[in-house]
Amino acid sequence: MGISNIIFVVIFIAAVVFFAKNVGKIRRNILLGRDEDRSDNPGERWKTMARVALGQSKMTVRPIAGIMHIFVYVGFVIINIEVLEIIIDGIFGTHRIFSSALGDFYYFLINFFEILALLVVLGVVVFLLRRLVMRIQRFYKPEMKGWPTTDALNILWIELVLMAAFLTMNAADSVLLQAPADQLASLGLEKYTSDLQGGFVASQFLTGMLPQDLTTLAAIERTAWWLHIVGILAFLNYLPYSKHFHIILAFPNTYYSDLEEQGKFTNDDKVKKEVELMMDPNADPFAAPAPEEGAEEPGTFGAKDVQDLTWKNLMDAYSCTECGRCTSECPANQTGKLLSPRKIMMDTRDRLVEVGKGIDKNGKDHKDGKALLNDYITPEELWACTTCNACVEACPVNINPLSIIMEMRRYLIMEESAAPSELAGMFTNVENNGAPWQFAQADRLKWAEETD
Repeated sequence: MGISNIIFVVIFIAAVVFFAKNVGKIRRNILLGRDEDRSDNPGERWKTMARVALGQSKMTVRPIAGIMHIFVYVGFVIINIEVLEIIIDGIFGTHRIFSSALGDFYYFLINFFEILALLVVLGVVVFLLRRLVMRIQRFYKPEMKGWPTTDALNILWIELVLMAAFLTMNAADSVLLQAPADQLASLGLEKYTSDLQGGFVASQFLTGMLPQDLTTLAAIERTAWWLHIVGILAFLNYLPYSKHFHIILAFPNTYYSDLEEQGKFTNDDKVKKEVELMMDPNADPFAAPAPEEGAEEPGTFGAKDVQDLTWKNLMDAYSCTECGRCTSECPANQTGKLLSPRKIMMDTRDRLVEVGKGIDKNGKDHKDGKALLNDYITPEELWACTTCNACVEACPVNINPLSIIMEMRRYLIMEESAAPSELAGMFTNVENNGAPWQFAQADRLKWAEETD
């Protein structure tokens, strides 16, 4: 094993360990949320994941962006199958180890990968034009200032560099692999000897731009090889710090989608029981047994901080792509109100990351005196929501911002009695009159006395 192989192994192991450590932290953060059972109906869940995450069905509602995203997504994922060969080559010092075993099929695979690489480049260029030239409005909302926009552009530039390195590597290699074996041996380049015939199709346009000296070509090929694999490992470790972690989380997030009808809200069992007793004229309000001594204290109603949300809410936050489709469809946002469903998800993730860092530094019982409510999300944002579910319908990975909004509203009302004045009047009417209207039950039919 040469020095370059040792360097590669060290870089590879360090990248995998660092990535695993960060993924472990994200998993820990998600599990800070309340428990929720999403194990029902596995058949439907697999279908949802296949249709939405794998099939990109909700992306293509907007055809241009959807098709370009499929190019980037499918191309990038499939091209990285080649990483397996690169890893083996890097460890053992071989060169295109699968070529001898796969023969002509290997030639087909690499050509297929190159066509996908060009489609990735096309998709990335279109996305850059949409952001930097067309300046589509949803990419320039207030919550996208600073890091979110930088993050989005970073990923696009990284993908361009990785595809350029891949194509350059293949272009140099296609010349080397066709050189006479004795000439390669005389230059100490024996590992480039191959039975492959012909160059790789999509990288052929680059061969004319490269020098024809075999030693220089080998140096270019090695430089592009290292840039490609180290770039992929760096990209892998960038993901946990980026919105692009949705590349991984989109699959479990869509699997654990809410299968209930949109608009169906959750009930709190404690509250539901009290309401049932109140509404049943024959119910004995003292029939419920007193809590046993030492029983667990009742928890808070709704959500003030991220720990009060469910683990699925927190997975939603990490799965957010920040594409802004939810916000662009939100009627409240369209009318100039503060609510942005995308910001709700971004704030939830930012607060969860902050809580996680506090735990890492000070232990699991650390309290920093801050909360998701008020420190990140204001009541004004929450009450602007019309609960229309447009954001839920628009999300490409089945995120549900409305669930978080409703839990935080529930906290405001039931823990802080901080309902808007319009709602406070309605609550009083329900309590006194059994209906939202300001009429006693005995007076509700008086309007009918004046009719025939």
